[in-house]
Amino acid sequence: MKFEGTKDYVATGDLTVAVNAAIALERPLLVKGEPGTGKTELARQVAGALGVPILEWTVKSTTKAQQGLYEYDAVSRLRDSQLGEERVHDVANYIRKGMLWQAFEAEERVVLLIDEIDKADIEFPNDLLQELDRMEFHVYETGETIRAKHRPIVIITSNNEKELPDAFLRRCFFHYIRFPEPDVMAAIVEVHFPGIKQSLMREALTQFYDIRETPGLKKKPSTSEALDWLKLLLVEDLDPEDLKRDGKDALPKLHGALLKNEQDVHLFERLAFMARRKDG
Repeated sequence: MKFEGTKDYVATGDLTVAVNAAIALERPLLVKGEPGTGKTELARQVAGALGVPILEWTVKSTTKAQQGLYEYDAVSRLRDSQLGEERVHDVANYIRKGMLWQAFEAEERVVLLIDEIDKADIEFPNDLLQELDRMEFHVYETGETIRAKHRPIVIITSNNEKELPDAFLRRCFFHYIRFPEPDVMAAIVEVHFPGIKQSLMREALTQFYDIRETPGLKKKPSTSEALDWLKLLLVEDLDPEDLKRDGKDALPKLHGALLKNEQDVHLFERLAFMARRKDG
């Protein structure tokens, strides 16, 4: 199995090397990067390129590692016992399989995405160490051991909201998706909007990178926001000239696709005000 990118996903050379290295080492691939740089989509594209199913486990602040293995519904079993239900005699009826269990018992190799692992409690990654290492876990309620029929390709994403434990990091192959350079971004745009006018794309991307580099910006727009903005520009059938800004009009056209909080909008309004005062 070798990943070489897809027609729908522009993968840089170092990213494809990282994916294939993780597969060869049989280690989880830990992918970090700014939100909106395609970390989650990478897992989907790897699955598509390799022709294997994908299981997606989206982590939240309340998610516990045990949920990835299984959950035992003791409350339902107690209720059924009070009602005299026959199924109560088999504890397996009250075991809900988690994503790791589903990946382990799959009849073919799968991609297992553990998305945004840094949102969970700091102990969450450590609680998965043994299961990801040994590719097995014990179900105490039934006494059975679940072993992986085929070792899944594990891709873990993180937005760097908190540091991950060293013991966990040692077991992963790490890759940081850098924010795309303009030439890579242009290739990404071409994938999503084939045949886009080059003059419009050049002007739009010039403005986009200028906005990202504006000092004092609280939230830099991401790749996904750039694509949303370009989609709106195409829907509105705007020309490069329509996008031109001077100092007196610092806000970009349809800026709501790029600036996502009032502080950043006010920043550009202040820049415009200062430019008007200077010219006045």
